[in-house]
Amino acid sequence: MKLVKANTEHIPIVIDLTKKIWPVAYGEILSIAQLDYMIEKFYNETALQELMRKGHVFYLAQDDKDKYLGFLSYEINCEPQKTKIHKIYVLPETQGTGLGRQFFELVKDKAIKNHQNAIFLNVNKYNKAVNFYTKLGFSKVKDEVIDIGNGYVMDDYVMEIII
Repeated sequence: MKLVKANTEHIPIVIDLTKKIWPVAYGEILSIAQLDYMIEKFYNETALQELMRKGHVFYLAQDDKDKYLGFLSYEINCEPQKTKIHKIYVLPETQGTGLGRQFFELVKDKAIKNHQNAIFLNVNKYNKAVNFYTKLGFSKVKDEVIDIGNGYVMDDYVMEIII
């Protein structure tokens, strides 16, 4: 498995992966209407270009046949001396293979090299990924409800790990 730093040319791959991953990851949590709304709002070409311009670093995972299996984005100093993982998504068939941990270890390494004290993220309260992050050593530090428009909210835990 190799991790490839992404640029704007890779945005169609991120969008394609999102459309494959999100219905499985959130299908039991969110309505189809909310899923469609969020993908259109947050995973369109313009929105992803803007995130990259603002300093979100994206990586893609590729297998030995050059198939893309997932993606990550993070931001150094999102808060003072804290790195935020904005996105870790892997194809359902790759869950349990260590790819999510490999993404986390990459962020941890980058955070340490940039003298960060902690890594944090938001995760939907009902997402099975809460267990994954707990196993990595993250702790729930607060609840957060974020209005994303169109009558929808994100009902999340903020989780953090001290590094």
